[in-house]
Amino acid sequence: MCKHLNISRASYYKWYKRDVPQKEIDDISLSKTIEEYHERFHGILGYRRVTMFINRDLNENYSPKRVHRIMKILDIHSGIRRARHCCTAANKTDKKAENLLKRNFVASKPNEKWATDVTEFKVPHSNEKIYLSAFLDFYDRSIVSWVISDRNNNKLVFDTFNEAIKTNPLAKPLFHSDRGFQYTSPIFKNLLNKQGMIQSMSRVACCLDNGPTEALWGIIKAEMYELYDVHDKESLIAAITKYIHFYNYGRYQDRFDSKTPMEVRNEALKQEEPKVYPIAFNKRIEDYKENLKQINIKEKTASAVLAGV
Repeated sequence: MCKHLNISRASYYKWYKRDVPQKEIDDISLSKTIEEYHERFHGILGYRRVTMFINRDLNENYSPKRVHRIMKILDIHSGIRRARHCCTAANKTDKKAENLLKRNFVASKPNEKWATDVTEFKVPHSNEKIYLSAFLDFYDRSIVSWVISDRNNNKLVFDTFNEAIKTNPLAKPLFHSDRGFQYTSPIFKNLLNKQGMIQSMSRVACCLDNGPTEALWGIIKAEMYELYDVHDKESLIAAITKYIHFYNYGRYQDRFDSKTPMEVRNEALKQEEPKVYPIAFNKRIEDYKENLKQINIKEKTASAVLAGV
């Protein structure tokens, strides 16, 4: 072995008989813990979330850089999702709501801003599809309500709305969605009006206007198939059900100080002034807001000129 590695035997035995430093012993112990978490969560955790899970569960204080270094040595990586670009086409027959949200995805308390969408799942080894409708609260990123159906129709969205109101009867959030036919129907608009909700809709071909919900679908589809065995319709529905519970109650998030969405939600509901959790800097969102400011300035200037004339 020493000959093939071009190392002298004396150097090898000097290393072999040396006193192992405490830091190296700690790293070996940490590497076993990392491998355990990687196996437990079927590889869905990147180094930041591995660090967060270990620190919280084991009451440690490891740095992400240290965990990242050891994961690189172990050749452990999380799954990488492909970027998908899928937007709703315009429907000229229905009346639309304005984009009141304007990519302001930060909320100061629960039930201040909700968003929704419907996504499809293909049933393995068949031509069937099932559809998941969910309401997402922007404050804690919790899934407020969700319904699975064989059909992507009005009833699917109406049932999701009714489930959300059952658990949040006094909620009157700004309600954001894309321009899907379910959300533009007069019946759904009446449901929102009856509850006292203000409707907001993404612009045509602007999926980023509903970015957090689109991100939720990506998270579910990237992690769920790794965590659970999916081989038919029943196991797919069971996997979605288990994952949503894990997402709400077991998936720690760095933005929330290593808390789960439901922990953040329950804490906020008990406080008069809940803690506000800012989102990470996003250049595309900031550029969008800057463009809005420039447009508003131009509109005000044009109005002033017309008023002067």
